[in-house]
Amino acid sequence: MNRRKKAVGNICLAAVLVFGLTGCGDRNPLDPGNPVSLTVWHYYNGSQQTAFDALVEEFNDTVGREKGIFVQSYSQGSVSDLETAVRDSINGKVGADEMPDMFSSYADTAYEVEQAGALANLSEYLDEEELGKYVDSYIQEGCIASDGTLRIFPTAKSTEVTMINKTDWEPFAEATGASLEDLKTVEGITAVSQAYYEWTDSQTPDVPGDGRAFYGRDALANYFIIGMQQLGVEIFHVENGQLTLNVPKEELRRLWENYYVPMVKGYFGAYGSFRSDDVKTGDLLAYTGSTSSAMYFPGQVELDDGSHAIDYIVMAAPVFQGGRRYAVQQGAGMVVCKSDEKHEYASVEFLKWFTETENNLRFGCISGYLPVRKEANSVEKLDQVIEKQDLDVAAKTYECLTTVFREMEDMTLYTNRSFENGSAARKILEYHLADRAAEDRAGVAAAMEQGQSLEEASAPYVTEEAFEAWYGAFCDALESAVGE
Repeated sequence: MNRRKKAVGNICLAAVLVFGLTGCGDRNPLDPGNPVSLTVWHYYNGSQQTAFDALVEEFNDTVGREKGIFVQSYSQGSVSDLETAVRDSINGKVGADEMPDMFSSYADTAYEVEQAGALANLSEYLDEEELGKYVDSYIQEGCIASDGTLRIFPTAKSTEVTMINKTDWEPFAEATGASLEDLKTVEGITAVSQAYYEWTDSQTPDVPGDGRAFYGRDALANYFIIGMQQLGVEIFHVENGQLTLNVPKEELRRLWENYYVPMVKGYFGAYGSFRSDDVKTGDLLAYTGSTSSAMYFPGQVELDDGSHAIDYIVMAAPVFQGGRRYAVQQGAGMVVCKSDEKHEYASVEFLKWFTETENNLRFGCISGYLPVRKEANSVEKLDQVIEKQDLDVAAKTYECLTTVFREMEDMTLYTNRSFENGSAARKILEYHLADRAAEDRAGVAAAMEQGQSLEEASAPYVTEEAFEAWYGAFCDALESAVGE
């Protein structure tokens, strides 16, 4: 971890220690003869749920049996479904289930629940030595209480990578001279995407304007937050619980030029629910998305006239030219609901066991999530666990994890601190520009069907006036979302 990351982590750790950290090692309230039953809600599905449930069962049969803890896990469906279930419980909605002892939560949701006074202070159950085992920035992210104490236990994290259809990339690269090196920067991806559109358009000279998109990205909010951070601007600056919005025009123009413009011109695309879906249908060759999406990268492309197998390439997410090397830190942690000492203590005991290096890496090998302890974030430790446990790890997931482990040596992971109305603000980043781009791309396509060239059809949308109009509307929407 670089010095900046370590410094901010130590600041948070100091706050945890100052505000009442005691640890419960000398006041164990558990009684193996009278076990405590815990419920945990999460949003895992498919292989992720299978992996999580297997670890819960192992805990119950071993450490849980020894200490007197029994954990029951329940998937609430999607992240949105889980958040709805939590809010319904807090608000006492008729028919809602009682609050669980633990639930998966992103920082924005946890912040809302903390403001309602419903989260346990985890600092009371972890001592300095235990906290020091976790990646500093992950602990910092969880210190959302007004006094700086810990409320979100880091359990599994992710960042972003770029994944490429290697099989169909190679003939394009050979024909045009495009290089993987070009894909390391945001501007390079834009240039390659234009070259790919023009190259595919040239394959059918009798049908002008039928070039195909090269690239897409999931989570446009990450593009804003991390892109601005790379350019030296913290778009959401939070200090002492107070938010300052930073929306300088020059930096936002670079983001607009490298997402909206290529989207409108058809160099980028977004068609299915996720960009991995678009790779599967042959609509895209590459995308930037979460490390946990690696398992969904398709093994073949399915076209109307047949299908073909594809190989893949994993790369670090791009950085703006001349920008600082920042990557997104994301992924839900676990929060413990405020109850009594016995249930809170038992919950933390389970979370400490789940995040032990070997257990956490076993989960990560299936889910694509990054482990949260410092010693676990290395290729060497990953290989040790795979060999010791004789794990069958998907090649895509393995390469994704090892790529991140190598890149993180000189990359700073970042996530903004929580603030009131943070979820609403993030939705503006996620949808405001994306919705405008989709709408305007439809306008360009309609004009091209009427016989205009791509440059003629897109010209009205990429002017200085067009940017100014979007910029003003974006700032207004963002200020409205955060209540300014």
